[in-house]
Amino acid sequence: MPRARELGLPFTGRTGPHNAITDVSGVQVGYATLISGEGPLRVGQGPVRTGVTAILPRGKVTDPTFAGLYALNGNGEMTGAAWVEESGFLEGAIMITNTHSVGAVRDALIGWSVARGYAPQPWQLPVVAETYDGFLNDINGFHVKAAHVDEALSAASSGPIAEGNVGGGTGMGLFGFKGGTGTASRRLPEDEGGYTVGVLVQANFGSREDLLVAGVPVGQHLTDLLPVLGPDAAPPSEGGSIIAVVATDAPLLPHQLKRLARRVPLGIARTGGMAENGSGDLFIAFSTANPGVFRDPLAPIHMLSNERISPLFKATVQATEEAIINALAAAEDMTGHSGNVRFAVPHDRLKEVMRKYNRLLD
Repeated sequence: MPRARELGLPFTGRTGPHNAITDVSGVQVGYATLISGEGPLRVGQGPVRTGVTAILPRGKVTDPTFAGLYALNGNGEMTGAAWVEESGFLEGAIMITNTHSVGAVRDALIGWSVARGYAPQPWQLPVVAETYDGFLNDINGFHVKAAHVDEALSAASSGPIAEGNVGGGTGMGLFGFKGGTGTASRRLPEDEGGYTVGVLVQANFGSREDLLVAGVPVGQHLTDLLPVLGPDAAPPSEGGSIIAVVATDAPLLPHQLKRLARRVPLGIARTGGMAENGSGDLFIAFSTANPGVFRDPLAPIHMLSNERISPLFKATVQATEEAIINALAAAEDMTGHSGNVRFAVPHDRLKEVMRKYNRLLD
């Protein structure tokens, strides 16, 4: 599927080579995508429309990174958050899945880390986050297993990555369209440090009428193709949730990374997100700079001056906005259980609306 820029949608800022979180050197991403079955919901049997996403900050290497967290609205889950907040370190991989598979993914991640010597200490408090895919997926069937966690982690790699209906984003919705996984990056000019910021989102939020694309009120023009409800189906929540992972190679300390994570909501707002009561909007930012400091009893570190951090804030906002729209653009129509359907945004009609506002790059 074409990405947002390939459709001619205008975004500000210079991207990295892949316009992805993997433009931050060392970061790897992997997926396990589960799509099977059709027809009525039979709990434990399907249909299945879910998966799991793995983000490895330094690849398959045991070297914790400085990290910071921010919750815009807390109707969601991110395990291990208290220890990241307390210690200032992210000690391993980040996983994203559906709401009811968090426990299984957490346990499997521990097992994978122990088996491969990836655990930095005897106990583990891994970071696993979620959004809800029960409109399409048999979420109470607990279909994400340890083997799928192993698959996502083992498949993790650098370079370009898939978007849309993949990994934990497989069954998600976005502004009444099909949503899912999206990513983008920004690279600062050399006179601002030349650093890279990458963002990956699992986007599952928003009301149609609020959708903005590069400042254009697209949702007010594309008012059809709303989710189809099968017999006896409950309408999907428009509150939804979003998980965002921010990576950078800039030498930032935990309190500065928390400041970076606090800029994610500005990118969400640029797409029309409102952080409703039912929304789980949880964000984590980490830095791949300062390797080896976790074990050093008196570690020398580098820290970017606060006087030079604002360009990284801007990069985070821009990359978050584009990652969300990339998730929207890459998603495809999906029929889930009980005849429930989410439609992808129609690219041709999206371009027509953008052209009407003189916001399409032909």
